[in-house]
Amino acid sequence: MSADVAVSDHSQEWLDEAINGGSLRRVDLHSGSNGWASPPGDLFSLRAPNYFSHRQKCPSGDWLLKPAGVDWLRSPSRLDDVLGRPDNRVMAALRHAQSKGKSMKSFIIAVNLQVPGRESHSAVFYFASEDPIPPGSLLYRFVHGDDAFRNARFKIVNRIVKGPWIVKAAVGNYAACLLGRALTCNYHRGENYFEIDVDIGSSAIASAILHLALGYVTAVTIDMGFLVESQAEEELPEKLIGAVRVAQMEMSSAAFVETRPRLERNSFRSGTSRVNHHSDRTATNQIADPEEEEVL
Repeated sequence: MSADVAVSDHSQEWLDEAINGGSLRRVDLHSGSNGWASPPGDLFSLRAPNYFSHRQKCPSGDWLLKPAGVDWLRSPSRLDDVLGRPDNRVMAALRHAQSKGKSMKSFIIAVNLQVPGRESHSAVFYFASEDPIPPGSLLYRFVHGDDAFRNARFKIVNRIVKGPWIVKAAVGNYAACLLGRALTCNYHRGENYFEIDVDIGSSAIASAILHLALGYVTAVTIDMGFLVESQAEEELPEKLIGAVRVAQMEMSSAAFVETRPRLERNSFRSGTSRVNHHSDRTATNQIADPEEEEVL
């Protein structure tokens, strides 16, 4: 990637509030259960600087953004644009910090995995930078690009840390997938945030695999890393936007939220105008690395 995202060690109060206030609690990386942790980037092998000439991969190293919490939510229908909700706790924590003149340049990226069912569920993973995303970087181009570019580049890599063989066989270990090609992704961009909503229900195969995995969810620990795929030499090496370990989660731990928030009950109202990008899957014939990719 052509430029890294600078992350300051200062003004972390709002990040601590965001992390500690999540409906899914932070737990120990090695021994925790029914929670989430931050796996080191080196656990993920991504495209190395010489990938296109030698097909080599290397440990990812540090994430581009810091973890900012996880929410496990349930609602009567699908939750879209979670960061744009006036009752979103992560944005509320940032606004509170900014009201004190802190973290004025912070930027949040969220990945919202939307799980279909009798009740809709969302696993929302938040990542944050204390500084703006560097102009010209691959991540900047992803945030400010069009949906065709985003769909062709947004990738998940996963590794099953713990789980029964049937889940490992179905999900795949060390699997990589361009989510925008396999599933419908909707993108929401605000003044200081960017959200990717991944509609798992848009693929019958993905839904079947997910519901199989959910049947064993209390026995499964999985690492997920999110990145913008490098498809040109000058974009290498690949770097993770962020990564999360979900450890033996309980379905019942999901917090209930209304599909549409009640504005009058919320003291933190969003004052930012949003540019929302809603589109169907964009067909593309470009698959930069077929042998490493799973398309559902």
